[in-house]
Amino acid sequence: MRVVLAEDLFLLRDGLVRLLQAYDFEIAAAVESGPELSRALAELEPDVAVVDVRLPPTHTDEGLQCALEARRKKPGLPVLVLSQHVEQLYARELLADGSGGVGYLLKDRVFDADQFVDAVRRVAAGGTAMDPQVIQQLLTRRAADDRPLARLTPRETEVLELMAQGRTNAAIADRLVVTERAIAKHTANIFAKLGLEVSDDDNRRVLAVLAYLDHGR
Repeated sequence: MRVVLAEDLFLLRDGLVRLLQAYDFEIAAAVESGPELSRALAELEPDVAVVDVRLPPTHTDEGLQCALEARRKKPGLPVLVLSQHVEQLYARELLADGSGGVGYLLKDRVFDADQFVDAVRRVAAGGTAMDPQVIQQLLTRRAADDRPLARLTPRETEVLELMAQGRTNAAIADRLVVTERAIAKHTANIFAKLGLEVSDDDNRRVLAVLAYLDHGR
């Protein structure tokens, strides 16, 4: 699996390179700036991009903008954002097209190698890997003035947040200590209230929910 990695801090970039190589990833490029990232994504066509949001030369949202531009040119390009910040506007744009794997992890909440590597693989395979705090911020922003979200019960909101992290019904049931059948009912209620088609495909249902959250921002 070929990875393009963008991180401007040398020690962190080198550490991520070594970590991914230890898990049999091929590092197609490890870059430190927005222009380098744009060239690497265009020329190397990796299986997945792991990018920091804030890269030189602007140190604002360079990395995320490069990733968005790459996905416009190559729809479905898997992108895992690894950042210290939640950039809500661009995070929503990244999630909204419902095409290809996407992820958004906060650096200080990645607690072990297996968690990170699993996220990279999940996104490369077309799935999602969302930090709960990222999902909470997106949900909170929408919930204040969105009637469908306001109709969800507290338990349904909790299930929705876990769904958006990429968890299966079985994993949600285990986390909430309830039966899988109960989660299936909650899931059906959530999709009905949000006006979304129920699907057994976990990745499709997560992307549908995230696209809904982006709709009408």
